Amino acid sequence: MHCPFCRNPDSRVIDSRTSDDGLSIRRRRQCPQCGKRFSTIETSSLNVIKRSGAVEPFSRDKVMAGVRKACQGRPVTDADLALLAQKVEEAVRQTGLSQIDANEIGLATLGPLRELDEVAYLRYASVYQAFESLEDFEAAIADLRADHAGRPGGDVPAEA
Repeated sequence: MHCPFCRNPDSRVIDSRTSDDGLSIRRRRQCPQCGKRFSTIETSSLNVIKRSGAVEPFSRDKVMAGVRKACQGRPVTDADLALLAQKVEEAVRQTGLSQIDANEIGLATLGPLRELDEVAYLRYASVYQAFESLEDFEAAIADLRADHAGRPGGDVPAEA
């Protein structure tokens, strides 16, 4: 790390602290040459490999935009979408990879979206799981019903 005052190519870390969200580290540094102190904020980079082969930085906004389409007409707020995007980013970062396929991000979105809104989940899953027939939708709905039946007080009426 170059000193911003004298451009010395070396510095000494005095203190390190993790940010509240756990996604960055703030380091207090001191230059051994001029003695001045400065802070750095370090984050790990996460890149997305698109279908075309292009690589771009991960964006929570893009996750939100993709899910927003599936949530049209549903009782889902922007705050709900922001929380969902945060959960997706945390799940993707936990893989430890610095580059991840765009399709993997879509698949990582399914779990949090299922918890948020089941209709939006079905819309989104129909794209990312490549539903090709009515049977694919029926299987996904049966899966949702089985989840409800397994929860305490989660009986789903047969007509639902």
